[in-house]
Amino acid sequence: MREIASKGQLRLALLRWAMVTVPMVLLLGFLSARSVAVGSANPWYAALAKPELTPPDWVFPIAWSILYVLLGVALAMIIHARGSALRMPALVMFAVQLALNLAWTPVFFGLHRVNAALILIVAMFAAAAATAGLFGRIRGAAAALMLPYLVWICFAGYLTYSIGVLNPNAETLVPGASSTQILN
Repeated sequence: MREIASKGQLRLALLRWAMVTVPMVLLLGFLSARSVAVGSANPWYAALAKPELTPPDWVFPIAWSILYVLLGVALAMIIHARGSALRMPALVMFAVQLALNLAWTPVFFGLHRVNAALILIVAMFAAAAATAGLFGRIRGAAAALMLPYLVWICFAGYLTYSIGVLNPNAETLVPGASSTQILN
């Protein structure tokens, strides 16, 4: 005989999923941020002209940690929604937008590709918006948890675009480690 799970059992199952998804998303974000020097620790970034609305370096890890926790909880809610036909497409879209997110830091800070990073942000926003739309059709609260992330992506897009405008030759501003300088 199959019994229906109580509300308490369902909440506990959601909590168990969140105990996996939140640390996983945080860890992936941490690894992406540690793959290259970021912020003022990156000589290339430190040398760039930045827009007036650029927050201090300490804001970024706090903001991203909060956003990654929200994303992890939203992901747990969708994984937990076993009866939804949209669950798998939503999970695939979540993976796509997270992959784009994780690629941004190495492209911007590591490769110094401002235009490519801007394209990534546009793609990330589109994928995150599609993810939020799918999440909303499954669990409204999961979509609501994605809203601060969407706002932050827009802000990151503004910063990236502005850096591109203020530094038209940003890619060549500081030579990369692979280049050599020979003085005559």
